Amino acid sequence: MVLSGADSLHSHVDHVNALNVFPVPDGDTGTNMNLTMTAGVKEIKDKRSASISKTAEILSKGLLMGARGNSGVILSQLFRGFSRGVAGLDEVNAVQFAHALQSGVDTAYKAVVKPVEGTILTVAKDAAKHAVHIARRTPDIQELVREVLAKANESLQHTPELLPVLKQVGVVDSGGQGLVYIYEGFLRFLESGATQTTRETRDSKDEQAALIADRVKQLDANQSAQAKLHTEDIEFLYDMEFFIDLTSGTGKPYNEEEFEKALSKNGDSIILIADDEIVKVHVHSRRPGEVFDLAMAYGELTRMHILNMREQHRELLHGEHEESSDQDGESAPAEVFAEMPHEESLSLHNENAEPPADEIAAYGFIAVAMGDGIKDIYQSLGVDVVLSGGQTMNPSTQDFIEAIETISAQHIIILPNNSNIIMAAKQAAEIVERDVTVLETKTIPQGIAAAFAFQEEESLETNVETMQEAVAHVKSGQVTYAVRDTQFDDLEIKAGNFIGIFGGKIVATTEELTETCEQLLSKMLETGGEIITILTGEDAKEDETASLVEWVEEHHPDVEVEVHTGGQPIYSYIISVE
Repeated sequence: MVLSGADSLHSHVDHVNALNVFPVPDGDTGTNMNLTMTAGVKEIKDKRSASISKTAEILSKGLLMGARGNSGVILSQLFRGFSRGVAGLDEVNAVQFAHALQSGVDTAYKAVVKPVEGTILTVAKDAAKHAVHIARRTPDIQELVREVLAKANESLQHTPELLPVLKQVGVVDSGGQGLVYIYEGFLRFLESGATQTTRETRDSKDEQAALIADRVKQLDANQSAQAKLHTEDIEFLYDMEFFIDLTSGTGKPYNEEEFEKALSKNGDSIILIADDEIVKVHVHSRRPGEVFDLAMAYGELTRMHILNMREQHRELLHGEHEESSDQDGESAPAEVFAEMPHEESLSLHNENAEPPADEIAAYGFIAVAMGDGIKDIYQSLGVDVVLSGGQTMNPSTQDFIEAIETISAQHIIILPNNSNIIMAAKQAAEIVERDVTVLETKTIPQGIAAAFAFQEEESLETNVETMQEAVAHVKSGQVTYAVRDTQFDDLEIKAGNFIGIFGGKIVATTEELTETCEQLLSKMLETGGEIITILTGEDAKEDETASLVEWVEEHHPDVEVEVHTGGQPIYSYIISVE
């Protein structure tokens, strides 16, 4: 049955590849899934067994070792979980088969750091859930697999509703389609005993592949730039796959949570699969050397594979494949901000120094900010160290460690002031042997409110509670400009236009700075407010700032307005409402 599923996928690799329209060009989905299944089939052929349990275990190991790309790794996890579900069984009935499918889904979702719906995961999940339901009604494995295939197909057709890029191009998810082909092979074997796809079926699917490829190539070149990917927008450009040998005796005990957090600092698309002997690692990173350094702490590295996705994307563009889209739903606003250079990587290892002074203060503060004016504000509020950093230039864990070591205090409080920086701050707090509290401030105004609420004579617990309450009462907004055309919710954003951001979402965009600020403030004041604080950026003009203040005084006469020089880059204005 597995051989038939692998053959079905192999026969339709081009069709699956033609559906691959996602923005991260880390290899074709069909090719990756096919190579993964081929590796698993080879293991089965080399180590034949009449036991379902043993065969599933052999297949799982082969798939894991041969997994390529996100789709291949997820596929390997679906079968790894299936293997666990049939452990100890020489044969399976319908109920056991269905629960094994569900076990595969559970394992795959756990392996992916940030699961995305509308992908192979969704198709597998819907099919397995249906299988568990149907298995209660029929003992017939063939009928069960027929239902699984039908449900998988139904789920596949729904994927464009979950991922807008699929709907825009008019295709279904490529990984989900690959899984459906595997299920088709399963059913074909159960119905006829055949393990190879007929020529007639193969020709039909090849025609579909050609139609899909033509549809993708004929996308209107004047569409929103969200339907395209610029090479320079590939932030985590190195696609990395390798194994860590945990039995080499050269590393510390493997800690998946710790490793995942460290990789997340400069990477995404993270998949970690571990057993007692090896760890399979897949990550997209901007700093491959740092990834290898982190991994070598746990053991020796083998089967290392690195691909420069920007280089691959240039080749795709040269070959007239210019279709792609921005799909990072969690941080969409940040991706249209003007870009800033990233700081160089620093080692995470450091000897913890003793505080330099003999007399230890009760409290010390570290904050992260950009702009001389904002730094002055924090220092006036008693912050000891202000690290340079913001949306795209994040201090490293080492930077925080070094800052901590310069402060002579019993308790140190860190204000990260950006969600992208919190993890590094927390990691530093875990490494040093000091009493460090990371207050999870996500904006400059939140950090200022927290520092302002601090009381030296109060206990740490009381201060943390008070500062958290202050943070909760602050509404933060920013005004910057878009670096490319895109679509966000119902807003059509043009490159060069100003955008207003509130609560992590773009809520206003116009060609005029003051108009954008006015629209942003209107949104921020919908639920009321007593004080507006405006921090002017390095490119802010006095007349535009004066005009904005006049607008507030005219339209919201009961609200007090304060203006301070922030000097921050990128953001013309940072605004808070309390």
